[in-house]
Amino acid sequence: QLQLVESGGGLVQPGGSLRLSCAASGFTSDLYSIGWFRQAPGKEREWVSCISSNSAGTNYADSVKGRFTISRDGARSPVYLQMNSLKPEDTAIYYCAHSITYHPRMCLMRGYEYPDWGQGTQVTVSS
Repeated sequence: QLQLVESGGGLVQPGGSLRLSCAASGFTSDLYSIGWFRQAPGKEREWVSCISSNSAGTNYADSVKGRFTISRDGARSPVYLQMNSLKPEDTAIYYCAHSITYHPRMCLMRGYEYPDWGQGTQVTVSS
């Protein structure tokens, strides 16, 4: 059974940086998408970024483009979300998610497309 574990959250001042990590185990396919989502109190879950199984496909929400970078060191290695220039509105619980795909460059951007989710890690941006 696939499992996802997020880490790296915490409290940071506006303008600061954090790097989140998503470690996955129990892969059943070499073709998959890993996505990052976030949910702030009282708000709906929001897609943040995704990366394809060959790492060639990446995408970002407009709200984080230019500030966040998704990456991994190799196939099936942890997926990182480097978050720079953090703003108070980035405060949320961040979740990583996994879905099997049918193309190595496919990167999914909708929550309902992901059946596997981690428990989340809290990110708080405040002075």
